[in-house]
Amino acid sequence: MRSSLGRGLRPGVLGTFDTVVMAVAGTAPAYSIAAATAVLAGAVGVAGPAALLYCVLPMLGIVIAFGRLGRLDVSAGAAYAWVGRTLHPFLGFLSGWALVVSTTLFMVAGSLPAGAMTLALFDPGLAADRVLATAVGAGWFLLMLLVVLGGIRMTVRAQLLLSGVELALLAGFVTAALVRGGGGASFDWSWFGFAHFDGASQFASGALIATFCFWGWDVTSNLSEETRDGRRTAGLAALIGVGVVFVLFEAFTIAVHTTLTAEQIHASGSQVLSTLGEAVWPGTGGQLLVLAVLLSTVATLETTLIQVTRSLFAMGRDRTMPAALGTVHRRRGTPWVAVAAVGTVALVLFAASAVFGTVGEVLSAAVAAIGLQIAFYYGLAGIAAVVAYRRTLLRSVREFLLGGVWPLAGALFMLWIFFESLGGLSGASVAIGLGGLAAGVVPLVVHRRRGSTYYRPGPRLDASRAAGADDGGRPGAAHPYRPDRTLATDY
Repeated sequence: MRSSLGRGLRPGVLGTFDTVVMAVAGTAPAYSIAAATAVLAGAVGVAGPAALLYCVLPMLGIVIAFGRLGRLDVSAGAAYAWVGRTLHPFLGFLSGWALVVSTTLFMVAGSLPAGAMTLALFDPGLAADRVLATAVGAGWFLLMLLVVLGGIRMTVRAQLLLSGVELALLAGFVTAALVRGGGGASFDWSWFGFAHFDGASQFASGALIATFCFWGWDVTSNLSEETRDGRRTAGLAALIGVGVVFVLFEAFTIAVHTTLTAEQIHASGSQVLSTLGEAVWPGTGGQLLVLAVLLSTVATLETTLIQVTRSLFAMGRDRTMPAALGTVHRRRGTPWVAVAAVGTVALVLFAASAVFGTVGEVLSAAVAAIGLQIAFYYGLAGIAAVVAYRRTLLRSVREFLLGGVWPLAGALFMLWIFFESLGGLSGASVAIGLGGLAAGVVPLVVHRRRGSTYYRPGPRLDASRAAGADDGGRPGAAHPYRPDRTLATDY
């Protein structure tokens, strides 16, 4: 059935390698290290490696959950669509809303350091000018907005360049730092244990920050309608992407602690990679790692735009948000109305951030707030995967572990850190995190009253129902839950 809104997203554009690149870029390795290392060190000290390790294990459960849900329903809405069709439409909407809010916040929180780092490459003194840094950051954001408007193929080409240079710089410096050592602490395997955590609350705080680090791999699910063999490729690419960034995060966390003192890490804040670079290669290293963080930030602005605009596209298509958001450019295959809407909101937030506080204050409050929203929708998606496959879990030990135990453990872990960390967060972080979720009630009520079909009872995701209809996610294949549409084509 063809909608008056125009054609759907362009199917089959991305291959496996393209999707892996997007998964790695989505987590923004250099940016995440720069933004979270000092915050993580301040929260848990040398237990940072343990926080990353004990977060990635349940996170892999969520990756598995996304992959299994994606095999049942190829949807640009990802968690929004799956949670709504498995648990309840209300929870599905809130999952999608959590992603929309967190990505919008991140685009501002990420663009501000991009502006400051750009200025620092030319004159370090200019980086402290909040208004100028905000203006330059907004310029980077607008550039990425234009790239995303240009189509998914242009987006991937830009990612190959940005992420390729970034990963090469990171690999070179982390190797040099680990070999060289420095004036920091001596490495000890106890850093991977629980001995350095001061209670469950501190562990939860560290895990919440680690969750922010890993966040972004799920862009592959939002791109599944535009990916060849999207039912399988999205999940595989996410798994590879998380593995790559986990190794990088652990290596850099250890390198920072062994090269810099605790005082240097705290004083460096979001400039910790620059300080590390100077320690490894005085005079040049700091600038090169600033460049790596800048490239990472710009690259992840692009993947974040992909996530939020595809989610809004799916919500507009379902009429749970204004229907115009489901409009796709006929030639570019891009949800251009959603892109324009996100750009407008982000620019308003840029203007507000120019008078809100320093870049560091904005970034610190946003990281924790985003972590709350990520934990919320990841947790619900993990539970949705278990529910969708509940009738098949006892078919084998493998199915029981991969389809039940691991996703459920990941979901419970995410929901636990969501509630456990609330007491340790600043008032600003809690207000941004919970207030952002609560704001979703307004569009939910408005569009439910307008009669969106999304809220009407319909077929739930069930692996046993779809077992005989596995078409591999090929474009044009019949959609197992929506007889009026085909996979990755017109709505």
